[in-house]
Amino acid sequence: MIRRAPFRAKGTADGRPAGGRREKTRRSNRLAPRDVLRVGAAGLRARPLRVFLSALGIAIGIAAMTSVVGISSSSRADLQATLDRLGTNLLTVGPGSDFFGKAATLPEQAIGMIGRVPGVRSASGTGKVEDAKVYRNDRIPEGESGGIGVHAARLDLPGTVGATVASGTWLNRATARQPAVVLGSLAADRLGIGAAGPDVQVLLGGRWFTVIGILDPVALAAELDTAALVGWEVAEDRLGFDGHPTTIYTRADEDRVEQVRDLLAATANPEAPNEVQVSRPSDALAAKNATDEAFTGLLFGLGGVALLVGGVGVANTMVISVLERRAEIGLRRSLGATRGQIRGQFLTESQLLAALGGAGGVALGIAVTAIYALTQGWPTVVPAWAMAGGVAATLVIGGVAGLYPAIRAARLSPTEALATP
Repeated sequence: MIRRAPFRAKGTADGRPAGGRREKTRRSNRLAPRDVLRVGAAGLRARPLRVFLSALGIAIGIAAMTSVVGISSSSRADLQATLDRLGTNLLTVGPGSDFFGKAATLPEQAIGMIGRVPGVRSASGTGKVEDAKVYRNDRIPEGESGGIGVHAARLDLPGTVGATVASGTWLNRATARQPAVVLGSLAADRLGIGAAGPDVQVLLGGRWFTVIGILDPVALAAELDTAALVGWEVAEDRLGFDGHPTTIYTRADEDRVEQVRDLLAATANPEAPNEVQVSRPSDALAAKNATDEAFTGLLFGLGGVALLVGGVGVANTMVISVLERRAEIGLRRSLGATRGQIRGQFLTESQLLAALGGAGGVALGIAVTAIYALTQGWPTVVPAWAMAGGVAATLVIGGVAGLYPAIRAARLSPTEALATP
């Protein structure tokens, strides 16, 4: 009986496919991710100054974008903290214009009438004293009053607007009848007065008034910062004040602000409600914040331009690196490196270069935000998405910037690269 030998594939001794050896060779030529990183980092370490300058371009763009987002977020956090502390339930009432365009006036009883509106927690006000100016002494020229207005003030004004005294004390029943004045923060700065005291006096309306207090900045009533506040009684007795309030501050219940707002005009001046203006100071702060956000968008765009310039710098560095290292590329190819490995090496270099600039830019942006927020007295807030987005943006830019140099390096044949002088 004739036995047939088992079939063996051509070119093999054990019947395995002839391509097995090729597959084994391909697997042996693969580089582990750690090796790819090591090879890419070696290319950067060989040119430290060039790497630093290229990474600096990326870092400037990322720092600009991070700091812009951080400063904007810190500003919004400070605004929110201010609104949480002072509330959004403060409403102001002031005189508008009459039918003929002339300045209207509020009735003398307007503050008391508003205080009886359902939903109103407290109501206070100030009245402008016309033709009264403030000077540090009697040797100051008449025209150099510093833009400080004189206002008669109710005793409960600080509690309604959320004002606090930085130095001295607020008016009371006794000092409201005497020549005593409380200065706003900016008014005190313009007069060169740092602290209140019994020996500190200013010339107010042609009379000497003792500075008994200086206010902190009032966020929701900024007009008080440039005011000299005197008692209602002394303003009527000695300064010719007519007794009509010019600004009424109303603190309403949180859940009834809109209802109270709708009633204020008719309550303040029942005979002519159309001559009354009602506003909400927190709306002005929100509008200012919206303006800041628009400006932030502009700066964010400028940061993007800087980042694009940094990406061009990375691409330039990588192209020059390929031209300078043709002999190295040819040697690696002749020793068995594949085109994919060469391409991966230069892509890794560009990614590491961009990541280095991105990490440095994020750190620099956080530092700039912290320093600026500290000088402004804000909380330092840098959103996590801004930091992660900065690094992610650099990786994308590094990949795009390094793609062409990597492909160009991979296309070099060993003989062409080694023959280049």
